[in-house]
Amino acid sequence: MVIYKQTREIRYVAVGNEPYLTTYNGTYLRTTLPAMQNVQTALVKAGLGNQVKVTCPLNADVYESSNSLPSGGDFRADIHGYVSQLVKFLSDNGCPFTINIYPFISLYIDPNFPVEYAFFDGNATPLNDGGTIYTNMFDANHDTLVWALQKNGFGNVPIIIGEIGWPTDGDRNANAQLAQRFNQGFMQHISGGKGTPMRPGPIDAYLFSLIDEDAKSIQPGNFERHWGILTYDGLPKYTLNLGTTNSGSLVPARNVKYLERKWCVFKPNAKIDDPQIAPSMSYACGLADCTSLGYQTSCGGLDARGNISYAFNSYYQINNQLDDACKFSGLGTVTKSDPSTGTCRFGLMIQPYYGGAQRKHGYTRTALALILFLWTVL
Repeated sequence: MVIYKQTREIRYVAVGNEPYLTTYNGTYLRTTLPAMQNVQTALVKAGLGNQVKVTCPLNADVYESSNSLPSGGDFRADIHGYVSQLVKFLSDNGCPFTINIYPFISLYIDPNFPVEYAFFDGNATPLNDGGTIYTNMFDANHDTLVWALQKNGFGNVPIIIGEIGWPTDGDRNANAQLAQRFNQGFMQHISGGKGTPMRPGPIDAYLFSLIDEDAKSIQPGNFERHWGILTYDGLPKYTLNLGTTNSGSLVPARNVKYLERKWCVFKPNAKIDDPQIAPSMSYACGLADCTSLGYQTSCGGLDARGNISYAFNSYYQINNQLDDACKFSGLGTVTKSDPSTGTCRFGLMIQPYYGGAQRKHGYTRTALALILFLWTVL
């Protein structure tokens, strides 16, 4: 991953992404630092050692608190040595510590998590850490890292927020209203350059993410495919002032061209107890994206027939509306009447961009739209 400034100059080269996650069972513990050292050596040889800095985005689980307060922060005991070596490398080479912080994840995994503490409205019960007051999780989490760095002799290492955001679907707490509240609150929180109690000053942060990713792994949860501030076809999901233009509002991607306005749905005369429905649904959702179906999701209000139609259409659109992609043992049929309803949007495929070439995951075919968007807001 390479992060660009508006001037198109490369500032950082990120080696890997969250390699110390517990789910990796230590797979990358011994290879991450050598990889970073190799990239650093290459940058120095190219005469870019002072201009481009090496970093490695880490998940916030690489540190923990012994007393549930920021002041108790330290690197996680089982990887303490590895993280300390990595931070020493960063410090020796003037490189930043990049951390991904997700209050949403805390809310997702812990039903008792205080919801207001995830946001920046000042409505949460304050956390008092020896006289230092925290009213939101971001500041507290960030400063837990600051304490961890200080305790290990690296108090001056700069910190970058590599990822922060809020998803809009796939979970009961993932919707456009909460995403807008969180992202706008975060932008306002950092816009004045105040920083956090332990690190006053401007915060370098990157919102995650620009668009949804329909093929992303959903092992952590269905919400993983819905982090975008834009839909797959470049439409803003909600108002968001990024402070990049006079109006500050997101604008839709221009000149996005779609395939024919037609959708694949469950045949009206098909029986709901047909034995081919279950395998057809499993096949469609396994190769397409059904993460908008579920309790309190954007399409959670559909009935059984609507669920089947949504699955069929997702597969049909991802396969560029091929006739064979709407058969499903005779259960599917093509309609030109948009089946979208309420908050549930039935997708429509974007036209291929490269000389008619087809790609399997059509929803990710948004390069042109995103280029146009970026030129608008930057």
